Amino acid sequence: MITLGEMQIAFLNDGTTHVDAGGVFGLVPRALYKHFVMPDEDNLVPMPMTCLLVRAHGKVIVIETGLGNKLDDKARANLRLVVREGEGLLNSLARHGVQPEDVDLVINTHLHADHCAGNTLIKLDTGEIVPTFPNAEYVVQRREYEDAMKPNERTRATYFPVNYQPLVESGQMRLLDGDTEIARGIHGIVARGHTPAMMMVRLQSNGEQALFVSDLASYSIHFERLGWMTAYDVEPLYTLEAKRLWQRWALETGALLIFPHDPTMVAGRYRIVDGKARVVPEIVAYD
Repeated sequence: MITLGEMQIAFLNDGTTHVDAGGVFGLVPRALYKHFVMPDEDNLVPMPMTCLLVRAHGKVIVIETGLGNKLDDKARANLRLVVREGEGLLNSLARHGVQPEDVDLVINTHLHADHCAGNTLIKLDTGEIVPTFPNAEYVVQRREYEDAMKPNERTRATYFPVNYQPLVESGQMRLLDGDTEIARGIHGIVARGHTPAMMMVRLQSNGEQALFVSDLASYSIHFERLGWMTAYDVEPLYTLEAKRLWQRWALETGALLIFPHDPTMVAGRYRIVDGKARVVPEIVAYD
């Protein structure tokens, strides 16, 4: 856990999937990306699911909810999902003294399943789908929700209405229209590219700043190198230009950058080192 001004931020892992390196690195040749992460014999690389617990101004806030508990054995096997002892969003929150009913606000940067499936859960006794956080307001961009409700052949494998539709229907999920101050010092900022309405989350308190970059840069190396982006980005050239803008911001502000899936660096800062801009690790382990 770190302190950012008057905020406290804990870094949680909902588990680690293992996916084809071609998805994570797209057009980047293996000869280059293997120096950052070496795929296994099945050409798989790890993608932990970083979630945040933020305590700010008397509120308990969760950013991203991971894959949750609704996956069947086949889906878990396909994703090569590994959840080690003590991991998982709810277990991690409990270690920090937070029960689901304590959460006031849940922020989804977008509605891909690995970022939001933990929004809802299955009651084991009845099979009913219910909110994981019964007292929380959930937020996501309206355009993201609209796209998720009308998936196409490329996106339908990651958009599942069970993760968000019940919350919209009940009024528990608020739909945002563009950049928004979601709570005091917490801003949702649209960064088009990975999806047309994916947003990052900027945290500000007492002159200190952090940015959860979401899948603008799944790994830190994606932030560092403009031309490196995942094959999952539906608008890659928008991703490139968004990264160019936020690289400048990160250099100017020195803000802490928090990455959603990096297996070796949870957070770092973008700095000039030996005449070259790079992401310098600051946090490498989960709380």
